[in-house]
Amino acid sequence: MRRRDFLTTSAVIGAGTLAGRAGVLSAQAGPQRAPAVSTRKPMPIILAGYAPQSSGFSTSLRRIGDRLAGKFKGEVDVKYVYNILDLGYRAEDLLWLVESGVLTLSYMASSYFADRVPDVAVGDLPFLFSDTASARAATDGRFGSGLTDRIEAGMNYRILGYFENGFRHVSNRVRPVRTPADLKGLSIRVLPSQILARAFELLGAAPKIMDLSEALAAVKAGTLDGQENPFANTVTYGIHNVHKFHTATNHSYLTRPIFVHRPTFDAWPRALQEEMRAAIGDAVTYQRDLHLKEEDEAAAAIRKVGGEIIDLTPEQHKMFVAAVNPVYGEARKKYSQELLGLVNLT
Repeated sequence: MRRRDFLTTSAVIGAGTLAGRAGVLSAQAGPQRAPAVSTRKPMPIILAGYAPQSSGFSTSLRRIGDRLAGKFKGEVDVKYVYNILDLGYRAEDLLWLVESGVLTLSYMASSYFADRVPDVAVGDLPFLFSDTASARAATDGRFGSGLTDRIEAGMNYRILGYFENGFRHVSNRVRPVRTPADLKGLSIRVLPSQILARAFELLGAAPKIMDLSEALAAVKAGTLDGQENPFANTVTYGIHNVHKFHTATNHSYLTRPIFVHRPTFDAWPRALQEEMRAAIGDAVTYQRDLHLKEEDEAAAAIRKVGGEIIDLTPEQHKMFVAAVNPVYGEARKKYSQELLGLVNLT
């Protein structure tokens, strides 16, 4: 399906007749307000993402929707767009589709927000957290609240929680990577993040900022040497079938903010708002627990197809940290001192 078909037909993505009832698939869609009691028409809620239906992100979306549908039987009509890439869209299209009210809710790697809200890039800084526990504590604490405040001030969203994208690693089709020197000259796809691009430039690679849809095509065509992602994402998108070499660099921990169209959410009855927040809180806990299991399963899947996973020694890890050191000084001149202070970088 072409992008314009998605809008001009006003058809629900993979869902049937929902748009005909509410008109939500119009580029000019407004808030999805609660129907009058007398009409008894269910309120449309479309939850969307960019991962296969079997992934932890998609099952977490389903968990949110099932809870809402169970609580408000007959009052809400929940539909899903599990993987918008299957419809010919880019991952980044989810941003405008939600911000304009075409979709109700989605999640997205935090880096994608930095173009509109530059301070979000602080979360992209390499080697910011030493382990998952400290990363989650920052996300659920003042640092995450600071990111939420800035995103909501700069975009037409409510941020209702943070899925875990997790620690990122490097994979490539050319050679094993054990030191920064092994990255020299390799073209590496990075998220739309100037921080990550700069970090890989300092590591000696040739970073390429690309949307996921473009990156997957380039990886499969062999026109891109490598990419960086958690193991689970690498396997989810089939990259492990193309890349033999995987290095557990743990170079960056990222989240996937869960964002909803603000006018729609704010127009909902309080009971539905509260239930959505509760459902997302439950789904975040579920997804984070599942993510750890998915990482282990993904590592096994990589090895099963003949992939090599390289665990860095402490000395090798220090080489990567040292190589990217200039990025911190550059960040201090560019981003919020408050946010930097919350991650001990002032």
